[in-house]
Parts: sequence; C-alpha cells; structure tokens
Amino acid sequence: MPQQLHVVTGAFGYSGSYIAPRLLEAGCRVRTLTNSLHRQHPLQGQVEAVPFHFDDEPRLAASLEGVSVLYNTYWVRFNHPRFKYADAVKNTLALFTAAVKANVPRVVHVSITNPSEDSPFEYFRGKAQLERALRESGLSYAILRPAVLFGDEDILINNIAWVLRRFPVFGVFGDGSYRLQPIYVDDFARLAVEQGRSSSNAVVDAIGPETFTYRELVRTIGRIIGKPRPALSVPPWFGHAVGWAVGKLVGDVTITRDEIDGLMSDLLYTHSHQTGQTRLTEWAQQHANTLGRRYASELQRRINRTKRY
Repeated sequence: MPQQLHVVTGAFGYSGSYIAPRLLEAGCRVRTLTNSLHRQHPLQGQVEAVPFHFDDEPRLAASLEGVSVLYNTYWVRFNHPRFKYADAVKNTLALFTAAVKANVPRVVHVSITNPSEDSPFEYFRGKAQLERALRESGLSYAILRPAVLFGDEDILINNIAWVLRRFPVFGVFGDGSYRLQPIYVDDFARLAVEQGRSSSNAVVDAIGPETFTYRELVRTIGRIIGKPRPALSVPPWFGHAVGWAVGKLVGDVTITRDEIDGLMSDLLYTHSHQTGQTRLTEWAQQHANTLGRRYASELQRRINRTKRY
C-alpha cells in the first residue's frame, strides 16, 4: 500500500515544523509548501519542499495532487511593506481553491481564537473570512483556533523574558487583567494530526491547561527566569511607543497597536475545554536558563529565508 502524502505549509517554520515530524513518525510522506526552500532545518532532506506558487493556480493545484491531508499554517502577524494581511487572505483563498481542484480529502487549517468578520482588528477579521471560505468550499475541514503558542521558536513568551532580563520594570498595557491560554506547540501539532485523521468537520479552540492574566504571565515568567520585575500599568499608547522604540533598536516590529488592543479585548481567551496538556510554567522552568537570552525577530525570520528560527 503506497504511503499517504500529506502537505504541511511552512514545515521549516514554527508550528509546521512540529506537525511534519509527527506525520513522518506515523509513516507518511510529507511535502511542504514554503517561501523558504533553503532554510536551515533538520527536516531538510526528510520532506519534499515546493514553492507556494500562489500566482500560478495550475502549479499550485498540481502541488496538491494525490494529497490526503493539507495542513495550512500560512499567515502573517502584521501589515508591513513586505507582506500584508490582505495578501495573506488572497493567497490562502487561492490555496483553498487549489485544494478543491486537486480533490484534497481533508484540510486542517490554523485560525485564531474569537475570529469575527465584524472585528475592528484586521488579523481576526481576515481569519474569520478564511474560516467562512473553508466552510463554504465543500472540503472536509478541521479549523483549529490557538490562542498563543509557546515553544523553543516562540516569539511572544521569549520576548517577554528578553525584556525582563534587560529592563528594571515591565510595562503592562492598562490594568493587565485580560487573559491568555498558551498552548505548547507540540501539543498543538498532536491535535492537528489527530484532526487530520478524522473526517468530521470541526472547529476546535486550541488552548493550554493554564490561564493567565497578562500581568500574571509577566510576573510568572519573571519569577521563573530569576528576573522578577515590577509590572507597572501604562497607557496603551505609551506601551506602544516604547515597543516601537525597542523595535527600532532591534530592527523588528516588537508589537503593534492592534495586537495591544486585541489583547486588551480578551480575544486570546475562551471558555472552551483545554486541548493541550503541557503547562507553560513547567516548560518555562525547564528552559529557564535559555528563555529570553536572545531576542526573537519576526522581521528577520521573513527577511532571512535561510537561517533557522
């Protein structure tokens, strides 16, 4: 019996690089669609790497021929001259169209908690538009809605620790009472592969076993890495200004105003049952010596397409 072929977008990136090994361990053949064909990664040589071909519909569909499951992790974190939400939506719609033409039996798609087409935030609005398009496509689907992913290649948790290691205080936007439910990236990958084996349409909130307010998260990370700092409430505009300055210093977009407002709107919290088992507190304790030692740059990951995360 021939090996099943599974396609993972971004297998040399973050969440995709945890999904692909689980599929390989299960005996599947894995192909990745990627903008980083030559990125240094342990999966190089273990998976077939193919460009996205978003601008060439026949070639994009051909890259999905014979595929059993498509795992889509493709997205952008913010608008930038090099990439925009509108382009990410357009490209993902092209991917779904190609999947229909290639008769892909199942799509596992990564969304976000609390998406809404009425959202004032383009990130959440775009994710909602894509969810609707997938539901209306006729494809069998699982839509996974993670809140915050954490792991070795993480940006948010790592960079909170980076700030705590370098500054005497930490500015918390507003009162810091808004909540987050981080899920370990490999727990998320396990969930994705489980949903790939199913045939029932599903929408699943992908959340971890711990819930933190933002203030609690900062204090917890500070305590674990041995850098407890005062968590001072600051106006959102001031926090964004400081983030902009730090971003200029490190050559990145540290945080956007939409990300701040989305956090403060409690959009990274749901009332759903946990789907991840790994506790952030335990993981952070195991990585306390390395967490936040180096700044993790979103822009550098997108500009340098050969360096490993």
